[in-house]
Amino acid sequence: MKKVNYTQSKVMSAKVSLLSVRGITTIAMLSAISVVLMLFEVPLWFAPSFYEIDFSEVPVLIGAFALGPVAGVVIELIKILLNLIINGTVTAFVGEFANFLIGCALVVPAALLYQSKKTRNSAALGLVAGTIFMTTVGSVLNAYLLLPVYAKAFQMPMDALVAMGTAVNPSIKSLSSFVLLAVVPFNLVKGILVSFITLLIYKRVSRVIKGFHD
Repeated sequence: MKKVNYTQSKVMSAKVSLLSVRGITTIAMLSAISVVLMLFEVPLWFAPSFYEIDFSEVPVLIGAFALGPVAGVVIELIKILLNLIINGTVTAFVGEFANFLIGCALVVPAALLYQSKKTRNSAALGLVAGTIFMTTVGSVLNAYLLLPVYAKAFQMPMDALVAMGTAVNPSIKSLSSFVLLAVVPFNLVKGILVSFITLLIYKRVSRVIKGFHD
């Protein structure tokens, strides 16, 4: 009976922390930071110019680690909505929807694995799993949704879009090679960098957010 009560107490505590004033304030603060970070994008040499890395997933991961995967999804959603208000859309909202799904593909697996055992090793394992899952989801979404809609939005044939990839990497000659040689490494590099920064700063930031020690 004591074990059941302890488990129930942990669940209730997690719910309260997410819906408490501190939890809501934290979500709002991390969402705002994510939006600001989303404005600073860095192009990569192996991908066309419209693929640029930002570090807006770092605050999302911090929120997901501290308050759970649901909080991560909420922060990711708020980030996308605020960015839409600031910058609008050029892909009829499809690009933003894809970005939301790709972001969640990194954050949710990472947070779920971390929440199962709150150690540095589980955080690292979660981030590795999240990076792999994000890369897989990102590849599928780019091949079947984002790239076709991007081409349509700018009224260009897919061959012209592929040619933009060929310009930076002559080995890119088709949509499949575009995804394999540009999209996959892009998401891997982003996942690795974001994960590294998160591991460096999470411990310190989490104590401010929740006051607990992992």
